[in-house]
Amino acid sequence: MGPPAGNFTRVQVLEDSARRRRANPWRKPRGTGEAGLKIAVLIPCYNEEHTIEKVVRDFQRELPEADIFVYDNNSTDRTVELAQACGAIVRRETRQGKGNVVRSMFHDIEADVYVLVDGDDTYPAEYVHFLIAPVEEGMADMVVGDRHSNGSYEEENKRAFHDLGNRLVKGLINKLFHASLRDIMSGYRAFTRDFVKNTPIHSAGFEIETEMTLHALDKRFRIVEMPIDYRDRPAGSFSKLNTFSDGMRVLRTIFWIFKDYKPLAFFGILFLVFFICGWLVGLPVIFEFLATHAIRRIPSAILAVGLMLLSSVFLTSGLILDTIVKHQNDLYQVLFNRASGVAQTARNVGDDPEVHERQEVSR
Repeated sequence: MGPPAGNFTRVQVLEDSARRRRANPWRKPRGTGEAGLKIAVLIPCYNEEHTIEKVVRDFQRELPEADIFVYDNNSTDRTVELAQACGAIVRRETRQGKGNVVRSMFHDIEADVYVLVDGDDTYPAEYVHFLIAPVEEGMADMVVGDRHSNGSYEEENKRAFHDLGNRLVKGLINKLFHASLRDIMSGYRAFTRDFVKNTPIHSAGFEIETEMTLHALDKRFRIVEMPIDYRDRPAGSFSKLNTFSDGMRVLRTIFWIFKDYKPLAFFGILFLVFFICGWLVGLPVIFEFLATHAIRRIPSAILAVGLMLLSSVFLTSGLILDTIVKHQNDLYQVLFNRASGVAQTARNVGDDPEVHERQEVSR
């Protein structure tokens, strides 16, 4: 049995758009101005001299109209030299960590469509058209290159614990946010300008992909996953990931974001744990009092009262913080709509030939 008609139509639209874009990367998408959409390719790098030249040239071939930015993160090899020789726009970020680099990229670079890709040549550039298509067609705010649907990640990845960590994090996030995402940690993504300019980034390291996914889920941005091929690093190139330390960072990020974004559920769990423990400790004291009209288990009675007080504090905290988060989400939505409206007005003015004519006259 084939996919539902609606899904099939959507897939066909995206595939057709990607094919048209690859056949003619200079074409203007529907609804754009005379200049079309400005595309920026963002490549964070740290000691990638073995691969950066190929990555830049591959994206220059696939997206000749795009600006390609390489942000160097304190490399000690020839990464900067090779990227500049290829014609990439090279900038430096001295604060160590991929999250710091992406934060600077999102702040500094102005574009309509953003493509984020690692500089290690593990993501084929020819799939970029499939990532950009949903953004161009107005179907997604963030498009994720899904490495798991076709099994390429499992075949190419030589680090078994990484695959286990991916599955664990994916399961936790899908459970917390009632989602059905397949690849949480992919480093190959495309974004709208609205997403990039309205996404606060707190992570410093490789947990940045998890944070962006959680933010998109919490703020109800549209997420589309497009299957891609994944290949392992070429010979001579070494991963900067540490399975255990980076895994703990990701889990810590999920813990804090769960607390910040879902406070009622987070503190509700603590409330239930302490409430049940309070009852388990206090029931024998209550039964003893009903039978003898005296309380001889003083330590148990004090512990039970303390546990019940803590449970009430957790419940109250969850209710208060949940109300605050809802008000913050409302405020975020209002400010987001206002910023989007201002940006759209600026684009419309920029595309108005009468405005251009008045500017020329004033000069």
